[in-house]
Amino acid sequence: MTTQRWILAFCLSLASVFGTVELFKTKEIQTYTCRTFGSGIVQPFKGESYYVRSDCPFKLTSFNVNRGEYSVTIRRGHNGLLVQVEIIVNKVTTLLQNGHILVQNNSVSLPYDHTYQHIFKYGIYTRLRSSLLPFTVTWHNVHGGINSLWVTLESELCTDMCGLCGKQNVAGHRDELIRESKLHDHRCKIRDPVLQKNHICRRFFLKTKNCLQDNNSHYHRLCKENICGFENSQSIFCPFFQEVASQCNQSRINRFWRRLTRCAKPRCPGDLIYEKKGPAFIPSCSNPNPAPFYQELTETCACPKGKVLNNCEKGYRCIRKSSCSCEFAGKTYGNGEIRSSRCQSCTCDGGKWRCSENFCHRRCVIEGQFVTTFDGKQYVLPNKCLYVASKGPNWIIIIEFSQKKLHIRKVTVQLMEELFVFTKNKALFDGQEISEFHLSGHAQVYWVSSMFIQVHTTIGINFQIQMSPEIQLFIDAPDTSNDKIKGLCGNSNSDTTDDFTTNSGIIENSAKPFAMSWSLLNCFGNIPTTCTNLENENYAYEKCAVLNQPTGIFAKCHPHIPTDYYYTACIQRICNSAGSRRQGLCIGLASYAKACAGVGVVIGDWRRITGCDLKCQKNQEFSYSMHICNRTCTSLSGHDIRCDMNDDPVEGCGCPEGTHLNQGQTCCPKEECGCIYYGGIAAPGPVVIAGQKCNCKNGILSCLPNCDCRNGKVCVSCSEGENKSVRNTCDYISKPKGTRETCKSGCYCPDHQYEDHHGNCVSLDDCTCVFSGKAFKAGQQVTSNCKTCTCYRGQWHCIEKPCPGQCQVYGNGHYQTFDSKWFRFSGQCLYTLVQDSCDMRRGTFSIRVESVPCCEEVLTCSRNIILDLKGQVTLTLRDMQVIRRLHEGWNGQDDSLYSIHTLGLYIVISVPSKGITLIWDKHTRITVELAGSWKNRVCGLCGNFDSNEMNDLSISGSSVSSPMAFGNCWKVQTPPCSDVTTDIFPCERNSYCAAWAQQRCLILTGETFSECHLKVDPDPYYDACVQESCSCESDGKFLGFCTAVAAYAQAASSMCV
Repeated sequence: MTTQRWILAFCLSLASVFGTVELFKTKEIQTYTCRTFGSGIVQPFKGESYYVRSDCPFKLTSFNVNRGEYSVTIRRGHNGLLVQVEIIVNKVTTLLQNGHILVQNNSVSLPYDHTYQHIFKYGIYTRLRSSLLPFTVTWHNVHGGINSLWVTLESELCTDMCGLCGKQNVAGHRDELIRESKLHDHRCKIRDPVLQKNHICRRFFLKTKNCLQDNNSHYHRLCKENICGFENSQSIFCPFFQEVASQCNQSRINRFWRRLTRCAKPRCPGDLIYEKKGPAFIPSCSNPNPAPFYQELTETCACPKGKVLNNCEKGYRCIRKSSCSCEFAGKTYGNGEIRSSRCQSCTCDGGKWRCSENFCHRRCVIEGQFVTTFDGKQYVLPNKCLYVASKGPNWIIIIEFSQKKLHIRKVTVQLMEELFVFTKNKALFDGQEISEFHLSGHAQVYWVSSMFIQVHTTIGINFQIQMSPEIQLFIDAPDTSNDKIKGLCGNSNSDTTDDFTTNSGIIENSAKPFAMSWSLLNCFGNIPTTCTNLENENYAYEKCAVLNQPTGIFAKCHPHIPTDYYYTACIQRICNSAGSRRQGLCIGLASYAKACAGVGVVIGDWRRITGCDLKCQKNQEFSYSMHICNRTCTSLSGHDIRCDMNDDPVEGCGCPEGTHLNQGQTCCPKEECGCIYYGGIAAPGPVVIAGQKCNCKNGILSCLPNCDCRNGKVCVSCSEGENKSVRNTCDYISKPKGTRETCKSGCYCPDHQYEDHHGNCVSLDDCTCVFSGKAFKAGQQVTSNCKTCTCYRGQWHCIEKPCPGQCQVYGNGHYQTFDSKWFRFSGQCLYTLVQDSCDMRRGTFSIRVESVPCCEEVLTCSRNIILDLKGQVTLTLRDMQVIRRLHEGWNGQDDSLYSIHTLGLYIVISVPSKGITLIWDKHTRITVELAGSWKNRVCGLCGNFDSNEMNDLSISGSSVSSPMAFGNCWKVQTPPCSDVTTDIFPCERNSYCAAWAQQRCLILTGETFSECHLKVDPDPYYDACVQESCSCESDGKFLGFCTAVAAYAQAASSMCV
């Protein structure tokens, strides 16, 4: 399907859901500016400039929008400069005085960021920008005060305005504006200066006659009013001459006015040099390309050409970009310096990290109901069942949940003809317990510590099993035959979009039908997804928070492994714990600690700090990195092959170095070790075994060379066997084949026939297939994840087509990437949602977003969106409007470049030639659709669109970061804005609303949407809904709940539910 046809089809599908498609008109950007400079010149929004000399306080401008107050109040000193400026943005007061900036009476440094406003350097100026309106205040500091200040509005306000600036479209009278704007102060006066001839003014305006023409005399008068009494103050008269010269852009006066008036150029610090028209935000090491499409130009201090500002160090030094350093986890690395972790190495290359591919084994983790696939997809199992965790051509791993408690009761592993069972802190091989070490034809099985068993096989699959306090499974994928791996763990092909491939070969979109397709026999009840015990819930939120503490015991691992998944799992464990809450907490914390150890980060003594200490039996000792190599009495009898294994470090109890574990589970010196032989254990010293004289010394048994085995043969004891029966059903054709299955009495179809999903006996060719809980006849087709699948002999056979990607953000910062990774990030800056300027490539488009706060400042009520089409046009979506800004050199006559329509409540922008569609609900929700041709070519908060959600939060090819670090990484550096340091969402701030929010959001998991659950997993939408609905005091103005429900409804509609 071509890009144009795809976008048309997409719009038509939206129209079927949201209503009629209507053309939407854009507005051209319109700027209104009011300036005051010198000793009292005012250029209002509309009309002629005028002069007022006074030390009285004046309202420069004041207006109200949406019950929010906006005002700028100024007062000049006797030196003519502004000595006090007060700016109010929706009750937030900013005071400029004595060279300092005070917000709500607190001194701040730049950049400064508040929910309602941002303050930052803008060339040689300083700028305050409102987040609520397109409203900015810009000023220039000099010694003694401020000599130039201007207010800018980028839209016409339908409201009354007062102040010296007047109204936007109606010119006011000077005396009336002054009278209405003066604030009461009996100590101040308004004085009209006594005009005198001034040679500087006369010389200057002799050169401007051709440019200013009829206005020349008016400006000449202003010049004399402004300079009178301040003839020696460049800070007073230079801004005036600069303003007039700027209006004569084509005249020679614009080039030599400084020499004519003796106004010196501004001085720049360090290596920076002054530019009359340069970038407002200069390139730096952390942001070498501050504006990918267009750059605002102003007076500035910039680095010489070919260099960038080294903002990693003090001193305003300029260096070549290739010499820039890098930063990771708070540490600075010089150019060319290498940092390495257990799974990856990265090199600092001109301020950017260049990292190797992850060279650790792909690992599937099953920790109770929480599953992470080989490719990194994370989900929660829906029921307590018997599941196929993973299976390959000659092996299968099955997990079985407890009927009563929420944990895994048993793990069964079949390798070729060998059967292993792990249960109740025991490992069994064909019914016989493995107490320490087992070696068979296909596996080596051994205890690494009191908590962990390691299994190495000859057929590629290796795994680790945690035996206590609960059984957990860690499976390392083989290096080959990844396309033949199936089960709950997925297939290990670096593509998370097909991880939910069912046993019948079709891809589900929800975890529940996928997981149930890999279930065997009966299940023992649902697994709760919400807290059912308020006391447990409160305990969980309090105790699990230790994972997120920025300076806590787990903080050193935050740059390597995000905590969000483990934090949520920790809470759910405790919430649904039928036993000890403390044990649930410790299991949750241990999961994160083990993940950190897997990438080479040693947490430290976290168990002691969190009260999760483990007691060891007898004289064993606890260690976070227990080694089994040469630590048992049996290992002394020869070379310990366990020493050759490169196993992950594990925690648990074992023997300290220099001692060995004996058969009584006691640590002893090797002199006290007994010796193992076929049939028993020999005590240290002389012993007779089967008539042979032997001696046991230091765990080594030496006997006279006399054995029952002849001709070089050795004694081997093996026991194996299996019993299988197969049910003749269409469902069983695609079901994984379990181990040691037994037949059950019942009704079955005759040989060569199979029971279909309707209970009828049919031939193999007529077998039905199942998708999302619905049966399909042989030959019928369904579409799933851009694959067209045909039912044939009970199995789905699929053909894949290029698939478009969809990314969305809504509410206070809930993101779903193109690869379906969910994360939370709530920042108040401008962020890149998606762009194609990645990996040093020149980009052609970008979409940036900025949150607009509610009156309740901690909440987001809307989003501003900026769509840049390089070299052509910028579309800004805000206040339910679309504003267009044409780039230089593009006349906007190509109507086919983009289209803007309304579909019900939504505004839809389509760019057919690029395969881009942007959908905005006019509030907080934004959806971006990209054609399949963009795969692997984009980056931003929406991820990299490579079908692998595991790397969506990666930074510069480095390891996956936390959502907060990832979000800060995609902050647009122009204008400058502070990093988010704490990310608290409504439910975490208003915990008293949690129960109410959970009850309200049950609509998503309840009967109303029950038909959608098998198509679209409701769990992430439910979690987002709860967070968005925790705003009890918003009186319905915060529409987080409705937005969250609408997001799920649209997702379900897109799946044709």
